[in-house]
Amino acid sequence: MYRIIVAIDGFSSCGKSTTARKVAENLGYAYVDTGAMYRAVTLYFLGHHVTPTNPKEVSAALAGISITFRRNPHNQANETFLNGLNVESEIRKMHISEQVSQVSAIPEVRKAMVAQQQLMGRAKGLVMDGRDIGSVVFPKAELKVFMTADPLIRAQRRQAELLAKGEMVELQEILENLQKRDLLDTTRTESPLVRAEDAILLDNSFLTFGEQVDLVTGWADTRIARLSRLEEIHRKNL
Repeated sequence: MYRIIVAIDGFSSCGKSTTARKVAENLGYAYVDTGAMYRAVTLYFLGHHVTPTNPKEVSAALAGISITFRRNPHNQANETFLNGLNVESEIRKMHISEQVSQVSAIPEVRKAMVAQQQLMGRAKGLVMDGRDIGSVVFPKAELKVFMTADPLIRAQRRQAELLAKGEMVELQEILENLQKRDLLDTTRTESPLVRAEDAILLDNSFLTFGEQVDLVTGWADTRIARLSRLEEIHRKNL
């Protein structure tokens, strides 16, 4: 069976990670949350007082960062480890959300993370989500999806997510944070958030989680079947 790369891009709090994780499970593929990688770098920078505008400090810090993902056998969740330490809970907190777009806009940071991401995708059979997966990391991905949703709906979803973790944040503060992140993500010089020309637009403002997962899984199944047929025809013609 032909294996593909599924690249899922889009705005923050659109449910990219949860959707990508479930699609990967449906396809039997590996899953990589690139947003978690940038959040982990942000956590490291904050904890080590790295000055984002100082290239020497940034380069030195990146040399000391190792990010890996491990499957939690108890809840079957993909968790982020920073230099061997589980930081999955910490990187989802609001103070990281407030800084991650600025850190991820640093050219040295993006180049380092993109290089790691491209290595992960060499064997294909991968679902990866982020801001520049279809446009920069895997411009030749067989399936590209660009997710979006109404800003207020995104803010409400984010608030519910934070409340579930015991973190209470005003809706207006979350909305303003999302709008700020959208601006930074779409206007940064290095790998800005853009919809690739061949990406399928998925507005999930009024879709259930199951509906959006079924849509993306269906698109992937169609691509896999078509490419598998072409591969079989090619083999027969050799």
